[in-house]
Amino acid sequence: MATDALKFTLDRLDTPVGEMLLVQDEHEYLRALDWQEYEKRMYKLFDRYYGKGAVELIPGYGTGRVVGALKRYIAGELDAIDTLKVDTGGTKFQQQVWRALREIPCGQTWSYGELARHIGKPNASRAVGMANGANPIGVVVPCHRVIGSNHTLTGYGGGLERKRWLLAHEGVIVEEPR
Repeated sequence: MATDALKFTLDRLDTPVGEMLLVQDEHEYLRALDWQEYEKRMYKLFDRYYGKGAVELIPGYGTGRVVGALKRYIAGELDAIDTLKVDTGGTKFQQQVWRALREIPCGQTWSYGELARHIGKPNASRAVGMANGANPIGVVVPCHRVIGSNHTLTGYGGGLERKRWLLAHEGVIVEEPR
């Protein structure tokens, strides 16, 4: 690893739906949030956003503001993650979509079309879906709150069962496809 590599801290948090991976920088900005079985995907995103081998992950101690906020969120204090600071790579469009995701209130869902209209690009539902799928900070940047126009679950990088749990945890019951 190069000596000028970005050094981020990796914490692991047990949740009812699996081990959550939390990556933050020295200023406690969340850089990535993913699930244990998708750890390789997280590294690929780092390579894409920061350059191949540009990130060094240092094991965390399971403490600090980010870890504490996510523990409180999992325990039911749903607004505990609302003020966490995030820092991501991505295109300007992706970052616009990711900022808009944080505007979806906890306990509510939007369709891809609603999200596209919210950012002023009503014909960009598919592009919004692609940006949503590329979100490196799930849960805090709540891509799980985006559902199909028919009010059913659609894809989620962490799996549909995890998405269903997150939404139910936030008080949302999603219709099953007919």
